[in-house]
Amino acid sequence: MEVRYERCCGIDVHKRSVVACVIVPGADRQPHKETRTFGTMTAELQGLGAWLQACGVTHVAMESTGVYWQPVFNVLEGACEILVVNAEHIKKLTGRKTDVQDAEWIADLLRHGLLRGSFIPSAVQRELRDLTRYRTMLTDERTREVNRLQKVLEGANIKLASVATDVMGVSGRAILAELITGQADAATMAELAKGRLREKRALLEQALTGVVKAHHRFMLAQHLSHIDYLEEAMARLDAQVEDQMRPFAVAVARWDTLPGINRRLAQILIAEVGADLRQFPDAAHLASWAGMCPGHQESAGKRHSGKTRKGSVWLRRALTEAAHGAARTKKSYFAAQYHRLAGRRGKKRAVIAVGHSLLVAGYHVITRQEDYTDLGVQYFDQRDREAVRRRSVRRLEQLGFTVTLTPVAAAA
Repeated sequence: MEVRYERCCGIDVHKRSVVACVIVPGADRQPHKETRTFGTMTAELQGLGAWLQACGVTHVAMESTGVYWQPVFNVLEGACEILVVNAEHIKKLTGRKTDVQDAEWIADLLRHGLLRGSFIPSAVQRELRDLTRYRTMLTDERTREVNRLQKVLEGANIKLASVATDVMGVSGRAILAELITGQADAATMAELAKGRLREKRALLEQALTGVVKAHHRFMLAQHLSHIDYLEEAMARLDAQVEDQMRPFAVAVARWDTLPGINRRLAQILIAEVGADLRQFPDAAHLASWAGMCPGHQESAGKRHSGKTRKGSVWLRRALTEAAHGAARTKKSYFAAQYHRLAGRRGKKRAVIAVGHSLLVAGYHVITRQEDYTDLGVQYFDQRDREAVRRRSVRRLEQLGFTVTLTPVAAAA
């Protein structure tokens, strides 16, 4: 088998140790293997780097094992080319398995060019990912805490959520503050309603008549305190994300031109896929990497399940959220695409298809440096006008009508 890299190293990564196998040409030009074990403290990993440099290693491969590959990557980055490989792609054949054998197996695969490295973003992008992903987790935690607060209200016979759209809105906050202080008069609390909620004061007074005990007030205070803390943390994260996104302001604005994508989602997309998308040859490669396109499984001339492959759950979530928004954008291409697919393929598949289209459109918007131009709600009808005409006439005739079509231009 052809040798692609003469001086390479395979590393089996663990939490407390790494096993490295170096393959270099020997005195008789035959491959010479040497295996060593190192700890994962920074000084020990620097020793690994010095050993690899002394051996003249040019390429290193290791599994993407949890987060344990990151310390090794941080020390070796820049010294040689590093391939962080999906563990599924380098599974060893069944039989005896040791850390040394794993390292040798990875080194052998790398030596013959049989490994494909995963996309590792730059340090700046990795920092952005940390910020946006943590912000998403805090948002989820706030939602869970609001649900816990709502559970306490229900336990106290307070049906605030049945009347107010947002329990944590301005009116809801004021009412909850009164409940915590011991206010028991429902009419007094109903008067705290603001805006359109004042039109429902009579219903609100009924909803606020409950059985609120000291225990409920204590729990409400704890939940509100936690929600306030989460909101403050999210505000700090928003400020930090905005500060680090300044160099990518143009890319954020480009993504923001797409239906369903707001500034927050644009920041998440840039953190996940990058600002310039140079690492992806075309839109199809980006969609495949993101796991937003149908899979391809064929055997004996038969096509089997075409479910999407696994990709970044953070990117998929952002695109799905954007797809829901784009599907509700009136008179847009994405709304037409969603309704066209939802009826015959189901809503979930339609949402993924719209998310795929948003990602493809975003790729072209970023790489061509131009704002998004919508194709219009009539795009699919205009693409095959004759088929639409036949289908519409046939449906009307099935309902008992005689149909005569006259072109608008001829009628004028």
